[in-house]
Amino acid sequence: MRRLIAMSAPLMLAGCGGNQSPLSPGGDQAVALYNLLLLSIVVCGIIYVLVLAGLGWGLYRRRTGSAVDQSALDRGVWVAAGVILVGLTVLIVGSFLADRAVFATRGRDAMKVRVTGHQYWWRIEYRDAATGRWIETANELHLPQGRTTRVSLGSADVIHSFWVPNVAGKLDMIPGRRNLIDLTPRQLGWFRGQCSEYCGAQHAHMAFDVKVEPPAAFDAWLAAQALPAAAPSDPVAQRGAAAFAGPCAACHVVHGSAAAGRAGPDLTHLAARRSIAAGTLPMTRGNLQGWITQPQALKPGTMMPTIPLNPADANAIAHYLATRR
Repeated sequence: MRRLIAMSAPLMLAGCGGNQSPLSPGGDQAVALYNLLLLSIVVCGIIYVLVLAGLGWGLYRRRTGSAVDQSALDRGVWVAAGVILVGLTVLIVGSFLADRAVFATRGRDAMKVRVTGHQYWWRIEYRDAATGRWIETANELHLPQGRTTRVSLGSADVIHSFWVPNVAGKLDMIPGRRNLIDLTPRQLGWFRGQCSEYCGAQHAHMAFDVKVEPPAAFDAWLAAQALPAAAPSDPVAQRGAAAFAGPCAACHVVHGSAAAGRAGPDLTHLAARRSIAAGTLPMTRGNLQGWITQPQALKPGTMMPTIPLNPADANAIAHYLATRR
């Protein structure tokens, strides 16, 4: 049994880090919450040890038949009350300081982003400070390192919750209102966000990728997202564009084409993303075609219907979308 516990410990501890963990903070707001967590563990741990020590002392006296010393008992009660009071005071002060740290950027100018939760995907819009227009993408959030991004959170249907554990705390997304959360990432790399409020059968498959990159790289990415998609350049892609303009265009928009649906994600630069269907599948040509032909088999309950397509059209649409970068 001891060997089994020793072998399984590294596996259990592996969940304490990585790209979706509050224990690996990579942003100002996440660091504040992480420090509060450590403080809570220390204070509660000390009180827990003292409680066990008092219990052990009482059991020892009971077994040895020692007489009850009322004055010592009274002192013990006062000491316990003092320890609890000090512990609660430390936690209250720590919580106050963490709260101030999380909202320290609220009065500053910040880049504005709108995120809207849908069953089961994310609409993400960036406000262009120069023109005031909104640049839309889906299921992938890019953030500039060291800059504060103010994210306005809302929902189109049920309650969702926005959480990127490595960057900040979580905040609910409620239909009919907007909540604000500030993100100031410091660590470069890919992270994973997740809906953290049960929102339906595919709640577990409502994730999104988060990339923190240098400001210059972010500006270049955003400028590319603002451009319309290039016209299809080969016969298969042209056939795919024509097939896409039928049923698919009713729900999806591809800027630079006639497709202007708003019910589903913007697909203008779909192939530049890291995953398909809100983190359900890695972005590959094969997964893309599988998702187009059998969405209900891969993600039962998703709003994307299964559309009868002949194999040639399915292949052409997948090829067309795979060129949308």
